[in-house]
Amino acid sequence: MPLRISHTVTLLQVFDMPTSLRFYRDLLGFEVVQRSQPTDRCGWVWLRLGDVELMLNTAYEDADRPGQQDEGRRRAHGDTVLYFGCRDVDASFRFLRAIGIDASAPRTAPYGMRQTSFQDPDGYGLCLQWPADQSGDER
Repeated sequence: MPLRISHTVTLLQVFDMPTSLRFYRDLLGFEVVQRSQPTDRCGWVWLRLGDVELMLNTAYEDADRPGQQDEGRRRAHGDTVLYFGCRDVDASFRFLRAIGIDASAPRTAPYGMRQTSFQDPDGYGLCLQWPADQSGDER
């Protein structure tokens, strides 16, 4: 019998959970589905926005957490990009800029996807994209 799976949930290691929750929940609009503790200073959280699910886990236990984020670790996250389907990339770009997120100006990639990109507080890349010939189409 072949393996049957329905979807994937990405797990990201984050430096500071309250900072990550402000970004994903308060700015981008993800809802908290479940968390390991009842406050924002938790070690793990499961988030959802529409059909997209993410889990965040702190990279350090509280007692082992350094005073500031390791810039080398943050830069290393630059080779990880999450691509999200987003019908209206241009409107989403304007929204992101309006809430203070430094998103790249929308462009159409050589393979036909309209895209805007930005980073989360830990340096993970996020890209909103949709086929350029259907972009803005809210069917």
